[in-house]
Amino acid sequence: MFKVLDSAVPIACWSCSVGHVESTLFCPHCSKIQPPSGSDFFHVFGLDHLFTIDLEALETEFHRLSRKLHPDRYARAGEIERQWSLADTALLNDAYRTLKDPISRTEYLLKLEGAEIGEEFSGKDRAANGKDPSRVPADLLEEVFDLNMQLEEMRMARKMGEEDPSLTASLTDAKKKFDILMDAVDQDLRRQWQVWDSGDDAVRAVSQKKMVALLDRRRYLNNLVRDVTETLGA
Repeated sequence: MFKVLDSAVPIACWSCSVGHVESTLFCPHCSKIQPPSGSDFFHVFGLDHLFTIDLEALETEFHRLSRKLHPDRYARAGEIERQWSLADTALLNDAYRTLKDPISRTEYLLKLEGAEIGEEFSGKDRAANGKDPSRVPADLLEEVFDLNMQLEEMRMARKMGEEDPSLTASLTDAKKKFDILMDAVDQDLRRQWQVWDSGDDAVRAVSQKKMVALLDRRRYLNNLVRDVTETLGA
């Protein structure tokens, strides 16, 4: 039997048999490497489920754990520990890559909280689910219609070997505006981080819905910027 360190359901270390409730890469008692677990990315770094995190501390911990997991440290270990080293390194890299980026971190934590995030839940696909019936944000309907017309004109002109400086300028201005709108969305998201991080369950439920809507809007704007950039660079 292993020793219970907390009231939560413990995990027995394969090496020292001491139970620990933390889902970590290393046993907090004997420091031996642990097998890959279903631990979420926040727990890999010992972080609470919060949107606002210390990025410098995250990077420092990433490098510390990377050194501890380096394959050279397990050259003389058993085969199973060498395999765990590689698997835990992959988990660590995925966790770091996700958490250091503000948008991917927001999407990841919202998914952990049960939110429906992603292209399959946004825009026209929401209509099939009985959700948002319109793919285009209402305040952008007219602009998106004009933009699509201009993009088509640009593509046709390019096929005919022609250039239209005024059309290029108009599309460039549109891209700048969409970039500004995306920045505004990012600022709104950061404000919601603070609301959610410091709120109770009721406050968090409202904030979560707002963040999901903001991410839908950001994804749509990002697709517009991508389309314009690709057309201009063709």
